[in-house]
Amino acid sequence: MDGNILDPDGARERLAAWKDRIEKLAADTKTMSDRLQEVRVTATDPKGLVELTIDSTGTLVDIKLTSKMERTAPDVVSRTIMETLAQAKNQLADRSQEIIADTVGTESAAARAISESVGNHLRTDEPAKPAPEPDVDDGTEPQSFMEKW
Repeated sequence: MDGNILDPDGARERLAAWKDRIEKLAADTKTMSDRLQEVRVTATDPKGLVELTIDSTGTLVDIKLTSKMERTAPDVVSRTIMETLAQAKNQLADRSQEIIADTVGTESAAARAISESVGNHLRTDEPAKPAPEPDVDDGTEPQSFMEKW
């Protein structure tokens, strides 16, 4: 192949190489999409109050509250849930960007744009703040925060 555009054999070789690159990109993109759709992230707060799971879109799909919740003020419970959800979304963004890099790479502008879009959609800018120490009821029996109202 001498690079002459009028060379039919060279043109066929270039078209075949181009077709191979497009087919590989399509296969890599399908693999990326399949792997991204399968991702789930589970996060637990440092105090062990809540464990939650999100799917590939960042949607909450499961939440488990431990018995520690019964001895914790409602505002602390809700803040802990939100902070743990933010932590899970940041982990999901990291994992998704790893999958993108592993499957389609980071060299192309399209791959970088996909990775940036995923990060922007999922990642929270606010760093998670540690939840205050739980308020523990001094009574002899644990009391649900609902019973305190």
